[in-house]
Amino acid sequence: MAPECLLFNGSSKTHADLTLAVEHKVTVSVDSLDELHQLDSCARKAGKIASISFRVNPALEVPTHPKIATGLATSKFGIAHEQIPDAYRQALRCAHVKPVGVHCHIGSQILDVEPFVHAARVMVRIATELTEMGVDLAFIDLGGGLGIPYRHDTDVAPTPDQYAEAVVPVFAEGIEKIGICPELWVEPGRSLVADSTVLLTTVNSVKRAHKTFVNVDAGFNLLVRPVMYDAYHEVLLANRASEPDDGIYTIAGPICETGDLLATDRPLPAVKAGDVIAVLDTGAYGFAMSSQYNSRPRCAECLVDGPDVALMRRGETIADITSAMQTPPWQC
Repeated sequence: MAPECLLFNGSSKTHADLTLAVEHKVTVSVDSLDELHQLDSCARKAGKIASISFRVNPALEVPTHPKIATGLATSKFGIAHEQIPDAYRQALRCAHVKPVGVHCHIGSQILDVEPFVHAARVMVRIATELTEMGVDLAFIDLGGGLGIPYRHDTDVAPTPDQYAEAVVPVFAEGIEKIGICPELWVEPGRSLVADSTVLLTTVNSVKRAHKTFVNVDAGFNLLVRPVMYDAYHEVLLANRASEPDDGIYTIAGPICETGDLLATDRPLPAVKAGDVIAVLDTGAYGFAMSSQYNSRPRCAECLVDGPDVALMRRGETIADITSAMQTPPWQC
């Protein structure tokens, strides 16, 4: 992807991060005044001008899990909306920084358009103040957060059209009043990729205790969302999906943690060792958040296109886990 098409976001960037962004002319979404002045210094040393936006914390409550509500007043992300005008004034005084946009992100997995409408109103109000002080906004970025129906029978997620119908009029009316023509940017990552991916895991054993546990070879080392966010993912008995349900099962991974449960109390056909469980909608924050915890190699990734299947990423081995290790000289 062309560097000029990127917006580099994040609440804790290193000096090397900022230097690389300046070198490749990547616009930086600045998260603090400290970061602003560090970026100005990096650009000065490189003899360049860094394009920036600031990330706004709009202090909005949103209907999602607290760990992915990123626009709360108590969030670690961004600069409080009432402090944003002063942040841009400081940026305008920096010799090697040029403000070109404004950015916010209110949270993730949101199934209602109203929070996005509120965010748009906040951002238009801020854009009015920034324009009055002389900032030429090339874009207003409302971030992402559009959710998907992880519970296929009950969840209802807004469509992109419904999002646009709610948000675009607020944006368009606002910028018309201001007399500016910035682009509207959105970041709908989850809604694009979440349902693209299925995690397949093999049943090692079935154990009847206070629940009937289906012990599989994938745990939160491969899909951390259930334990981190109490996230719900539908599961199927992939090799016998057409059979009628026969019992209630809890899908448990191999990790030495009580919370290593991929799905709890789900109706499935009679499960036995060797069966394959499919965990659905794992394309967002699935492999990207996987780890080698408990010395378990990450799984392979395959791309399926109709009848065609290709390996995208080979499965790891124990050698991959140990390849970076070195023996201290006093232990040789």
